[in-house]
Amino acid sequence: MSRYDLACRADYGAFLQAQAGAFMGVEAALDGADAETHLPDWHERRRTMALRSDLGLMGLALPQPAAVAPFRGEAEVLGAIYVLEGSRLGGAVLIRSVPDDLPKSFLSSGNPAAWRALASVLDERLSSPDRFDRAASAACSVFAVFENAARAYPGADRK
Repeated sequence: MSRYDLACRADYGAFLQAQAGAFMGVEAALDGADAETHLPDWHERRRTMALRSDLGLMGLALPQPAAVAPFRGEAEVLGAIYVLEGSRLGGAVLIRSVPDDLPKSFLSSGNPAAWRALASVLDERLSSPDRFDRAASAACSVFAVFENAARAYPGADRK
């Protein structure tokens, strides 16, 4: 994702479309895995609506959701959520590159207390090597979803 020039409207739009495709697919897979049973505030953490809003304000089409393998069990769910929530930390840095006239609800949505709460849940529930490994494997699969989505929306000068 670092190849996008977020100060460029076309690149920022491609970035949002790539993010939207990935987020929609991963969030749908997490819903299918009943993520809220493992993390009760899951629905408040979702970011698809912010992406829909930003893309709509830019007059850009909503992409197809990425195909995501089902998450099985709490460890995989938490590994996937770790990636999504971690992207909020990056968003706090990225938002500085986006011009004021572009919508930023996707990058600006976040609550530092929610990250700390998730970190506590991860520490508590991923304490065995097997559970940690399953979470890490799920996290890697989510990173791959984002990489594939970025390839689908190459940006302004990389078509």
